[in-house]
Amino acid sequence: MSQIVWIARHANRLDFVNPEWFNTAERRYDPPLSADGFLQAQELAERLKGERISDIFTSPFLRTVQTANQVAEILDLPLKLEWGLCEWLNPEWMTEMPETLPPEVLAQEFPRIDLSYHSRVMPQYPEYDPICLQRAGETARLLAEEFSGEILLVGHGASVIGATMGLAVDAAETELSAGLCCLYKLVRQGETWEMELKGDRSHLREIEAEIRFF
Repeated sequence: MSQIVWIARHANRLDFVNPEWFNTAERRYDPPLSADGFLQAQELAERLKGERISDIFTSPFLRTVQTANQVAEILDLPLKLEWGLCEWLNPEWMTEMPETLPPEVLAQEFPRIDLSYHSRVMPQYPEYDPICLQRAGETARLLAEEFSGEILLVGHGASVIGATMGLAVDAAETELSAGLCCLYKLVRQGETWEMELKGDRSHLREIEAEIRFF
């Protein structure tokens, strides 16, 4: 049995470019993409244009939805909001459970969102290491088992690494990185997952000098 799971991190976020945004934001832990982030998301979409992806799952944070929507548009696919792929709910980064837009509100701006889909995994704040990695790994395994086609998971730095480790056992023994808009490709042969792409960013014209999570 052969299967492919693609895992991507969101593109650049507005508060990485303009840190002052955080001070006046209505939802301070849910920034949108920056202008260059939208370009990165388009480059990711172009990279995946020829692939046979049948289902796209994205964290419900705005930056991941905006990134995934670029891919969904070019592949003409719906989006499934999956909390199991969300940001690490680290109390050192966030003083409370981050507020995100309700699915119904997001769907008004992104009509490709499938409101009939419900998250398979729901994280709890606060979330301590290594719970985030375990949560994302469990999510990746559940989705790969339930959806047998070629699927794409769009998450955050920690959840991208956790999802990769959850499928590819050998990944835990190697150093993984998750730069903005990076791409992992995991191929299943029987019961084994092989990593064919590892944090690839060759589709991007510009990459960040230093990888940061938050």
